[in-house]
Amino acid sequence: MLDQYQIQLTRLLESEQYGEAKRLLRFLLQCRGEDARHYEEWSSLLTWLDMAFPGDSDQIESEQSGGGEEDEETLRERLLNPAEQDEAYINQVLYIMRHHPMLDQQILALERAAYIQSPEVESEIREWLLSEQVHPVVQFKALQSLRRRGATGTLTLERLGEKVELDVESTPLSMDDFPEPVSAILERTERTVEVDDPTLPHFARELWKDSLQYLYGTSTYEWMISSDDGTVDSFAAALHLTLLLTVYGMANDDDIRDTYGITESLRFRYEQACKALRQVAALQRSGDDEPKS
Repeated sequence: MLDQYQIQLTRLLESEQYGEAKRLLRFLLQCRGEDARHYEEWSSLLTWLDMAFPGDSDQIESEQSGGGEEDEETLRERLLNPAEQDEAYINQVLYIMRHHPMLDQQILALERAAYIQSPEVESEIREWLLSEQVHPVVQFKALQSLRRRGATGTLTLERLGEKVELDVESTPLSMDDFPEPVSAILERTERTVEVDDPTLPHFARELWKDSLQYLYGTSTYEWMISSDDGTVDSFAAALHLTLLLTVYGMANDDDIRDTYGITESLRFRYEQACKALRQVAALQRSGDDEPKS
C-alpha cells in the first residue's frame, strides 16, 4: 500500500496537483507504523510545498482547475514565479536544487529556477551540471529549466555511463517535442495493449515518459530516433514487455515478438531495446543509486 501512495504522490507532483499532494502528505504523516525515514521525507516535502505554493489546498486546486481565464502556462508561471525574488529566496531555491536528498524537491526547485529573474541562475545550473554527478532525471529537468529560461548552446554531460553533447535549445519540454519515432513507438504499444486491458495505455505512457528522461541524449536514444520502422517495432515490443513485467510481474516474450512482427532479423534490435528499458527499470526500482549532488 505504501508503494501505491508513493506512486500516487509522484504522479500528483508531476501533474502539478500540489494541493492534492499536500493533502496526501498530511494523511501519510498521520499514519503509523512506517519507517521513520519516510516521515522525515514526507514532512520535508510538505514544508517545501508550503513554501513554494503558499495558501490552502482548496485555493491551489481551484486555481489549477481552471476557475479563472488563465491558460495552463500562465497559471504555471504565476504559481512558480512569485513577485518577491530577493537574494534569500534565490539562494534557498538554488541550495535545494543542488543539495536536497529528495529528487522531488530538487525537481520542484528547478521548476522555480526556470522563472527566477536573476541572470546568475543559468550559470549556477550549468556549473552544477558540469561539476557534480546529478541523477539522470534531474539532469533532464535541469535542461528543461535552462531551455525555459531561454538558454542556448551545448552541454557535455555523463548520462547512463556515456559522455553526451546536448543542445539546450532542443530539449523537449513535453512529449509533443520529442522526434516522431518516439511518439510512433508509444502509439504502437498503446494500440496493442489496449486490446487486452483498457487501463494499460495510461501506464504505457507514464512508463515511456519516465524512460525517456533517463535515455535522452544517449546512444540508445539516438539510435531509436534515427532508425526505421523495424526499430520502432522493436522498441514498441520492448516497451510492451517491460510494461507487463512492471504491472503484472510476468509476460510471454514469444507472444509479444509474434504480435509486433519481431523476426530473426529484428531479434538483436529488440533485445537491445529490452536491455535499455530493463536498465531504466532497474534504476527506478533501486531508487537510482547514482550519486546525487
